[in-house]
Amino acid sequence: MSTQDKVISVSRYDAVPEKKSGGVTYTPKILADFVARQIVQAVEKLPTDRPLRVLDPAVGHGELLVSLLECLADQSVPAIEIYGFETDSKALDTATRRLKQEFPDAFVHLDSDNFLEFVVENFGVGSIGSLFSPAAPEGYDLVIANPPYVRTQIIGAAQAQLLGKQFGLAGRVDLYYAFILGMSQVLEPRGVAGIIVSNRFMTTKSGASVRKALFDRFNIRHVWDLGDTKLFKAAVLPAVLLVESKHGQKHGTPAFSSIYHTSKPSHAMATTPITALAGEGIIGIADGRRFEVRHGKLDKSGTLDGVWRIATETVDSWLATVQDHTWRTFRDIGKIRVGVKTCADKVFIRTDWQDMPETTRPELLRPLTTHHIAHRYKHLPSNRPAQILYPHEVVHGRRRAVNMELYPRSHAYLDAHRPTLEGRKYVIEAGREWYEIWVPQDPDAWDYPKLVFRDIAEEPTFWIDLNGSVVNGDCYWLICRNPAQTDLLWLAAAVGNSAFIEHFYDHQFNNKLYAGRRRFITQYVEKFPLPDPQSSLGKAIIATTKQIYDCAPLSETDRLQKELDTMIWEVFGLPVEEVRR
Repeated sequence: MSTQDKVISVSRYDAVPEKKSGGVTYTPKILADFVARQIVQAVEKLPTDRPLRVLDPAVGHGELLVSLLECLADQSVPAIEIYGFETDSKALDTATRRLKQEFPDAFVHLDSDNFLEFVVENFGVGSIGSLFSPAAPEGYDLVIANPPYVRTQIIGAAQAQLLGKQFGLAGRVDLYYAFILGMSQVLEPRGVAGIIVSNRFMTTKSGASVRKALFDRFNIRHVWDLGDTKLFKAAVLPAVLLVESKHGQKHGTPAFSSIYHTSKPSHAMATTPITALAGEGIIGIADGRRFEVRHGKLDKSGTLDGVWRIATETVDSWLATVQDHTWRTFRDIGKIRVGVKTCADKVFIRTDWQDMPETTRPELLRPLTTHHIAHRYKHLPSNRPAQILYPHEVVHGRRRAVNMELYPRSHAYLDAHRPTLEGRKYVIEAGREWYEIWVPQDPDAWDYPKLVFRDIAEEPTFWIDLNGSVVNGDCYWLICRNPAQTDLLWLAAAVGNSAFIEHFYDHQFNNKLYAGRRRFITQYVEKFPLPDPQSSLGKAIIATTKQIYDCAPLSETDRLQKELDTMIWEVFGLPVEEVRR
């Protein structure tokens, strides 16, 4: 393999902090023990005529291997061979000393090489079945791993594309995606692996290729979404995958368990989030937190690369009722877009434009809506509203940068900031003008009525914009494909702000961030259901939403919002449920 074709090397991210660049998030003992127990319990038969070969492809300080070997202590294994890879020399030395001291009878071989390079060089580039070619090393019976989490923007585009090519991945590649697929190359035919990963891949578009590859290359036994349990000191929402070689015996639909923080009253107690997984329902733990634990089956949304969610009889029945009462979805109104991205906000976006003399104030200012003024149904007014200098227009149906000679005050202002703007090399290299916004969206669309919503929020926040505002990149927006059907925006605002949609989101997508926050991004919101706008309830919902908008922010809207929320539950054929946080 040539130098330029090598995967991530030891000095892979010199430009970023060491821990961040290496994806260093060492595994807490309580989680290491949990994964080790699941692996040992899942093993059908341990070898009796040869040593048991175990592997950790990203050893760190050896916590995972220690837990696995402790769990194997009572098993009848003639001998154990311990293998591992770790590019951090200090961590490698620590792990080697620890394993040799605690398990003196085991053969310990930890390597400073990169695991991904080892896989590519010895087992072929992303090909299944190369493991048993004459030149391939022996595989491993048990694999336990917490691979590094390093996203595309840190890996770099070139390395990400290389990883994608070598391991059959598409889109935005996280380093742990490649580690997972590398493990499929080295696992023995009846081997079992327990892998700690970020739960992001289960629901994101970028995770689609690895979701498909997991089903292609493994038999998945069980998935645990550990959500916001805060088992790691770092801001990681972990999941655990228990898988076996594709050559092993299939065990039907994979099991799926999830645990997320809740404010609902508990009916049982446990010592830790991990021990709480043995129960179900709302479980309190010793430190005062409460978690909702659910057990069911893994639903992959009908396709191998579909979003993963937990399926239970109760949830499936609930979603079926919603489907029976669904007329269309948000995507049928129009295309959902993210807001503008300037890549130089301090130049383009300000709240003090009005402090400038009128003779120097840029002509191209437009109102800007951001999450800072977000409010349900209608954004809140501000004494110093943000405005954006927006140098784009549409001529003969095509978007273009405005001719700055026609706007001398805007030209003078931007020219004063020219070094900063020209520092955005990618704008120039893309054949754009130096003063352009990187992602301007459609200049003509701003004048239409819009549904705008926050990206990250504890509760959904959707509002109608009738002011011709430009939407900032911290929000998403939607206009009606058919201008004669703008009532659909009011209907969508009602559904989007309802308690019902919070339940729908959790049942359908099973994805939360810390502190109960959700991500309202295109791939989720476009699937939100809409009731029939021509039904009597549909018309009442639209009328009430408009009434709330006209009243906001008066206290009268509290009563109207409760009435509206009740109508949303009713129109989808469901009893009213409260949202507890």
